[in-house]
Amino acid sequence: MHYSLDKRRRVLFINSALHPGADTWIHFQILRNLPRDGFELHAAGQPGSSAPAFDELRAIPNIALRPTNFGPSLWQRSKLQKIGGIAGALPAAASLLGLAAYIRRHRIEILHSTDRPRDAVACGVLASLTGAKALIHAHVNYGDWMSRGVTWALGRADAIVGVSSYTAKSFEKAGYRPDRVHAVLNAIEPSRWDPSLSPAPGRTSLGVPDGAPLIVSVARLFREKGHFELLSALSLVKQKYSNVRLAIVGSDYPADSGTTQALKEHARELGVGENVMFTGQRSDIALLLAACDVFSLPSFEEPFGLVFAEAMAMKRPVVALTNGGTPEVVEHGKCGLLSLPGDVDALAANLLRLLGDPALRTQFGEYGRSRVEQHFTPQRMASDFATLYERMLA
Repeated sequence: MHYSLDKRRRVLFINSALHPGADTWIHFQILRNLPRDGFELHAAGQPGSSAPAFDELRAIPNIALRPTNFGPSLWQRSKLQKIGGIAGALPAAASLLGLAAYIRRHRIEILHSTDRPRDAVACGVLASLTGAKALIHAHVNYGDWMSRGVTWALGRADAIVGVSSYTAKSFEKAGYRPDRVHAVLNAIEPSRWDPSLSPAPGRTSLGVPDGAPLIVSVARLFREKGHFELLSALSLVKQKYSNVRLAIVGSDYPADSGTTQALKEHARELGVGENVMFTGQRSDIALLLAACDVFSLPSFEEPFGLVFAEAMAMKRPVVALTNGGTPEVVEHGKCGLLSLPGDVDALAANLLRLLGDPALRTQFGEYGRSRVEQHFTPQRMASDFATLYERMLA
């Protein structure tokens, strides 16, 4: 898709996060890969003394970066904290009015935000003030827990884009206009995941004995990620492989503090306490994936599951559930094995099948890597958004 300079589409990305999460990394990839001959790209970010997300935006070439005060985050704060946050509302309002003037001055046509409350509300307000089209990129499924501000912004949006067809359909089911709901699958950068890495350093760092089968699971820890069911399945796997090890990588989700302790107690009750390692948050995920025989995350109603694509890029087979957006990433019987939610026996059987068949693990791993390279690249994702922008402005 090629454009003359005078017909470039003008898009502004809204990112209020100080620390980049999975959603902001996805947006950085889109910004890096949209063709500059077709798009004039802008970004509004929140600067600060410790704002790595703003620094990442600043490092993206050929975009115009507009520092913006979005105010304090009030998500999951107490009423007292929200009242205290009013003091920061006036400077933020002034900054957003300045951003509206910036949008009008640069004739920006599309505002692209995450579904974070500050981002989504700012997107809706700015669209109303400027006449630009509003696109809200939904990285989570629709839920009644969403704030009034977010649901207002979603209703105002010209496009709601889910990270999977499953996520997109959750917004249709909630009553949002089907003609404004779309799906663009997430992506990773395959070159950042090297499947030739040696398993030894990761196994050593985890203290895994020689010859012991290793399952790795990476996620924020909360109930819906399926770790309790994975531990139950592990107790069945242990009946055949007494030396099996499971590394649970990740820290508690703030709203579910205490999950790690509950999982440790559950593991002891099941008799697998000595088989399970809780690593907390780690930055060397590629090394840990290289170390494992199987990756497993039986998460329930996963919107997409970037970590599945990462494991596939590392040529590791995946064991997960056949629900949510997971089947759109992991092809059952080709790069992983999927079972129904709640069926611990089937989950354990899938783990046992892969642990007992090195050739099948290799076959699944090769297919998984090729699938990532064909379907889950930033270039494909950016191209999908370029097409959607054109549809929005047609």
